[in-house]
Amino acid sequence: MAIAHQRRQRKQVRRDFTKIVQSWLHEPELLYNNTLPVTITENLATDGEKKISWVIGREEGAKYLTAYWADLHGLIYNTLPPEIFLWGHQYLSFCISEDKLTVKVRAKDLETDEIIEIVGDLLVGADGILSSIGRSILPDFKLRYTGYCAWRGVFNFSENDSETILGIRKSYPDIGKCLYTNIGSGSHIVVTELKKEKFNWGWYVNQPEPELKGNTTSVKVSSDMIEELHQRAEQDPFLNAIYDCDPLEKIIWDRVVLTGDAAHPTTPHSARSTNMAIIDAAVLGKCLEKWGPDHLYSALEEYESIRKPVTSAQVLHSRRLGQMKQGLSIPGRERPFDPKTASLEDSVFILNKNVPLFDVVPPILDSIFRSA
Repeated sequence: MAIAHQRRQRKQVRRDFTKIVQSWLHEPELLYNNTLPVTITENLATDGEKKISWVIGREEGAKYLTAYWADLHGLIYNTLPPEIFLWGHQYLSFCISEDKLTVKVRAKDLETDEIIEIVGDLLVGADGILSSIGRSILPDFKLRYTGYCAWRGVFNFSENDSETILGIRKSYPDIGKCLYTNIGSGSHIVVTELKKEKFNWGWYVNQPEPELKGNTTSVKVSSDMIEELHQRAEQDPFLNAIYDCDPLEKIIWDRVVLTGDAAHPTTPHSARSTNMAIIDAAVLGKCLEKWGPDHLYSALEEYESIRKPVTSAQVLHSRRLGQMKQGLSIPGRERPFDPKTASLEDSVFILNKNVPLFDVVPPILDSIFRSA
């Protein structure tokens, strides 16, 4: 699992697949101590001029957990032996040996500028949407900018006035167990509650592609832009440019394999990014365990055959959801989606339960689910 960027503030994890995360922890109950269960998702149409909203789609019996990213990341990290990590080094390049039996990685010590080389059996690119490993393999690869960004932040209400909290709870009566999506004209807002008295919010806005700096799709905004928002947020709000890409033709190359956002950059609208990364890791691990070190290529081929059809379908579905909720044109659709005149078919389509292969558990993971 790649080291997460600090600003990835809220993650939704399919509760069925939390058994995978729990199988990685020394104390499985800690997962529930750091998350809130979400059993409802609700989509509301919003008329900004009339300042009214109404439900256009509601799903009960959902199975999600919401988690603050640092909490989820910390649980997994603290379970792993510290000696397996090599901190303070920047990946530079890799090469596969002529006999294709090993892979050598070059990295720079950021403190001393010393270049080191590490030789191993397998290189796993789990380094996120702007994967350096992926670009070493596919130098001409480009992400697709969706046409919109997300203003995002976390509101800590543990020490805030009760009138504000009462107003939020009045507007969102099921907050705490419900993921709310307000869909307006060319925009939508997502609101949910997190553990430890926090609200997470995201506001998606159509706009030109921002200029990115460094290895992140997040852009910090200045205080003069949203001074009042800063005062109410636990962390500085930030602008997150939203990208995805068409499914890759392959995600394995000899002794190199991509997982998570490095393998399938996706928009956030199907709540699949973290879920896909978790399942990728579990499936890859089980494939390697099944085939053993002498049959590495067979393990990687099985991993690709299991995961690629699922992640490809879910990335494209999430793309369409984002286009609908932002009122953008969609290939094959006569006119953009308008929440104020949403058809029954559209209202059903945008429900999270209709994500392709949503509840499919790969057979290779059966042992995890039987033992959980």
